[in-house]
Amino acid sequence: MKVMIVEDERPIRNFVRINLKRQGIVVVEAESGEEAMEAVEREKDIDIALLDIQLPAISGLDVCRMLRRSFPKMGIIMLTALTQEEDLVAALEMGADDYICKPFSPTELLARINALYRRLHPVAYEMGGQLQSGIFVLSSKERKLWKNGIEVELTPTEYALMKLFLEHADASLSRDDILNAVWGQDYTGEVKTVDVHMRRLRNKIEEDPSHPHWIHTVWGHGYKWSSQYEEH
Repeated sequence: MKVMIVEDERPIRNFVRINLKRQGIVVVEAESGEEAMEAVEREKDIDIALLDIQLPAISGLDVCRMLRRSFPKMGIIMLTALTQEEDLVAALEMGADDYICKPFSPTELLARINALYRRLHPVAYEMGGQLQSGIFVLSSKERKLWKNGIEVELTPTEYALMKLFLEHADASLSRDDILNAVWGQDYTGEVKTVDVHMRRLRNKIEEDPSHPHWIHTVWGHGYKWSSQYEEH
């Protein structure tokens, strides 16, 4: 596994580097957004980026947006000292897969990294390698989704969500079910994470995200994928 740390505070960067290297993780370091973009062009096989949200010059949110646009399959975890909900939601809206609030323990950081890495590199595929529901086809071997034959660009977390829904079509999944299946049972973040990612996913697959036909909200519970196109 190769992880890039983008953090302008040297003590934090050193702390993260030491703990990741102890686990055999290859570490790439950058202390600014500019250095981060240079690093990803130089190091083509970075699996996960850890981005400080408050970087000088180019902000962590802007770096997140640029990485997501140029490297849609890269995992992104935001490191933030901010605790206001709108700031955390903004990070997820920019395409981050997860966030972790400072200060954090090595155990928590490694758990988040490992959970995201498992989503990026699943061990096994479904037999036949494809799941289909209505006009959607998901390929586990290629980790891609097509709608009416046209590819839909997904982040690693959005792919994991689509896979979960297609595997449990027409079943009502609670937010906790979704968190445990996609983020892992040891995830310590907020359930709001699910809602933000669902909004992003709807924006990509629904004709009218405000009146969804495929991903339905089950009020007070969670979400359901409809295998049939439903008018709501």
